[in-house]
Amino acid sequence: MNELLLTYFIVINIVGVGMMYRDKQKAKRHEWRIAESTLWTVAAIGGALGGLIGMYCYRHKTKHTSFTVGFPILAALDLLFFFVIS
Repeated sequence: MNELLLTYFIVINIVGVGMMYRDKQKAKRHEWRIAESTLWTVAAIGGALGGLIGMYCYRHKTKHTSFTVGFPILAALDLLFFFVIS
């Protein structure tokens, strides 16, 4: 179970980083964007740490208080959940 949980945690956080990168690229090109609700959903199901890393690496959504406050809280909860369960 621990290996499966670790694999899930790694994959969902890579998805979180990738989504922030992709949304930033779309924003630069004035293309149709990834919905904020989708970014929040990925964060809520374990990808908040990846989303947070992507947010600051790509300087994306850093002016949105809901993201700069919410993502770190979700990331802390994700890590707590991960370490308590594993």
